[in-house]
Amino acid sequence: MPGLTHRTGNEWVVEAYGCDPVRLADLAALRALFAVIVADLALHPVAEAVWHQFPTPGGITGLLMLAESHLTVHTFPEHASVCLNLFCCTPRETWPWATQLAVLLGARDVRVRQIARAYAHEPSS
Repeated sequence: MPGLTHRTGNEWVVEAYGCDPVRLADLAALRALFAVIVADLALHPVAEAVWHQFPTPGGITGLLMLAESHLTVHTFPEHASVCLNLFCCTPRETWPWATQLAVLLGARDVRVRQIARAYAHEPSS
């Protein structure tokens, strides 16, 4: 008999293109993006975000550890693109990625993959 599958959360893998390169290189803009995501989804940071700014024309990498798991961002101003990853091990509504990234980063093309994370559990005999 196959194991039982238990849902452990959702992961969003987001790629946005046609973004404003100035905002992608602006740490304040990315901090604001994280703040909006955290507030809108009622997430619980367990520490301050960690940021690394690459030399121009490079972008910024950010990591926020959450009680629910993590939120990360990698920006590429030289390509007008950004990659985000949000893993939540507790249920959350789908965030309006395309709308919000258009407003906050000027994104023109947003691609979102939502992955239902689960594990298999063998029933005890």
